[in-house]
Amino acid sequence: MLALAEARWAGAALVLFLMALPLQLAGASAWLWGPLYAAAYLTGGWQPAWAGLAALREKTLDVDLLMIVAALGAASIGQVMDGALLIVIFATSGALEALATARTQDAVRCLLDLAPTTATRLDGDGGAEESVATSDLRVGDTLLVRPGERVGADGRVLAGASEVDQATITGEPLPVAKEAGYEVFAGTLNGTGALRVEVGRDAADSVIARIVAMVEEASGTKAPTQLFIEKVEQRYSLGMVFATLAVFAVPLALGADPAGSLLRAMTFMIVASPCAVVLATMPPLLSAIANAGRHGVLVKSAVVMERLGQVDAVALDKTGTLTEGTPRVTDIRPLVGSGLDAESLLTLAAAAEHPSEHPLARAVVAAALHRGLTVPDTRDFTSAPGVGVTATVGGQTIAVGALARLLDDAGDAREPRDAGDAHAHVRDAAKAADAGCAASAEAAVVGAELERGGRTAVLVQRAGLPVGVLGVADRLRTDAATTVASLAILTGSAPMLLTGDNARAAALLAEEVGIGDVRAGLLPQDKVTAVQGQEKAGHKVLVIGDGVNDAPALAAAHTGIAMGRAGSDLALETADAVVVRDELATVPAVVNLSRAARRLVVQNLVVAAVFISGLVVWDLAGHLPLPLGVLGHEGSTVIVGLNGLRLLRDTAWNRAAAPDPR
Repeated sequence: MLALAEARWAGAALVLFLMALPLQLAGASAWLWGPLYAAAYLTGGWQPAWAGLAALREKTLDVDLLMIVAALGAASIGQVMDGALLIVIFATSGALEALATARTQDAVRCLLDLAPTTATRLDGDGGAEESVATSDLRVGDTLLVRPGERVGADGRVLAGASEVDQATITGEPLPVAKEAGYEVFAGTLNGTGALRVEVGRDAADSVIARIVAMVEEASGTKAPTQLFIEKVEQRYSLGMVFATLAVFAVPLALGADPAGSLLRAMTFMIVASPCAVVLATMPPLLSAIANAGRHGVLVKSAVVMERLGQVDAVALDKTGTLTEGTPRVTDIRPLVGSGLDAESLLTLAAAAEHPSEHPLARAVVAAALHRGLTVPDTRDFTSAPGVGVTATVGGQTIAVGALARLLDDAGDAREPRDAGDAHAHVRDAAKAADAGCAASAEAAVVGAELERGGRTAVLVQRAGLPVGVLGVADRLRTDAATTVASLAILTGSAPMLLTGDNARAAALLAEEVGIGDVRAGLLPQDKVTAVQGQEKAGHKVLVIGDGVNDAPALAAAHTGIAMGRAGSDLALETADAVVVRDELATVPAVVNLSRAARRLVVQNLVVAAVFISGLVVWDLAGHLPLPLGVLGHEGSTVIVGLNGLRLLRDTAWNRAAAPDPR
């Protein structure tokens, strides 16, 4: 943070203020604390003063300049400490704003780093290799993507077979098998096979580049709210300046004493200053932020905390949001006649998968270790991208992989099927039965059953014969269903599911958690379109996601919340709030807390308006003594401040976290 100039100046002002304050309170000579306060004014105020003067040259009265004038006005009538405190608070606010802007820009740059800067292009009929900058690639170029490399451009596979981790684009939890005719995206990570890819889009038009553009564009759409606030501040600033001048000049023109007129004008500036109004808003919101932070939700600003209470529609991502984002073994199904029980089948599968880095392999090994099984050593390990692995375990050849691919004949090349295509599995079963292989037929039927239930079917073969099927699935969060129900109650409308996963898996999960509006197979721009459609219909949408592919939707939404533990850097920076502990149930709680804060803001504004208007009328219509004016002004500030601090208590969170707080 100290790398930012704004932060260094604000820090210096704060240190000087903290040095001067105890000296003043202890009754030390003004020659000791006065220069320290002056230095605090200078270090914390020169930047906003310079910005305010620059705006004034453009015929705009900036609120920064008004705050500096107010601080100097307070000092001119002996309220030196009050003016210095105003300077410190204002400088700190500017530093935090600069920090937030810098971190968002860094996150966008990190996203661009996902796409490699160079790629291997195959040149000419001979296929000579040359390394070129990805920015120089053109539509129609042919790329060689080696194992472990990132794809250099959006395009289509011409030859080769591999598995590509494209979670950054689609959010799918598992790598996707790619072969000739399949689409790949820039920045996605190739697996163990080599691919030849024909470039289909220029670098500036790639999906990942469009994600960056959409994040920046959607973030800018929040500016109108800021413009409205600035207009209010501009009008108030002008009104306060003219009113203060009038309070001083009119009595003076009528023959009043200059000293008395100046004192009345300075008193007016103090009692009319918006300190109570500012505190009417900030303490409830900041208290709500602090309370939410203690319970694992990082809300990035008071503006965000206020906006959370306005949402009336919710869109959720699937993988990593409603689910944990990590595949787990859910079913262990030894086949009849295999002679294996569940533990023996899992032991063989884990042994064969142990050398593999594939997420499915890690899930199988983790399941075996969780059950306390001893995983034997293997040899002769091989991996076939998109198919599975083969290894020798205890002198026997064990193969573990995609059920449909292992049951296919080696020369059978066909289009990919939907995971829930039961008819395809029936055809597999018929083909296996015709070949006299009852085990293959049984495996196909078991696989169809598992995949209809939303699991990935993994076949285990021993010596070329099926011996069992494992079911693997991403586990639903324990609080997913209750969270969806709570959000539906809060917003008055059913949440919708936005996911890049396949339609069958999305529908099964949506049914389990109680979501009726399901939109599957979405790319990042499709999620943005869905959110914008809701916004155009008049809704204020809350989007909850975790991945890079969710970042544009998080930015486009009225408010975005990211899951912190598994969330990508860009999603965490783009989102307005972060669920640090991955407890989904805290989302409705923080929405309720925001609504409680908004109610306190209204209460405080009423109190502040009554005090300010009363003191101003007293000063203009009668004679308000300066000490009484300061007492009334500061008293109203204390009242609204203490009222806002009520949301710091744990009881406030407990009420917000209740199933249906009314």
